[in-house]
Amino acid sequence: MKQETDIAIALEYDGAHAPRVTAKGAGELARRIREVARQHDIPLHHDDQLVEILAQLELGEEIPETLYQVVAEIIAFIYVLKGKFPESYAPYAPPEEPQP
Repeated sequence: MKQETDIAIALEYDGAHAPRVTAKGAGELARRIREVARQHDIPLHHDDQLVEILAQLELGEEIPETLYQVVAEIIAFIYVLKGKFPESYAPYAPPEEPQP
């Protein structure tokens, strides 16, 4: 059985470029990264497989194109949780029933 390692990776997304690694660490450093995120109301996401891949990147490095989709879905979900939507966003409204 594979033993889980306590690793944390922080990503930054500026909206213009691919997300990049801004912090990473294991053990006590990982716990500190999560603590700082909580203090600044930065959402946390747990995904062992994603962390394993991201841990191979260097600080300041942008995520590879192969991870764009999964990271974009996480970022989009976080935006929704925070009530942020694109300017062009129009919430779904069911079509109105025709009046007799």
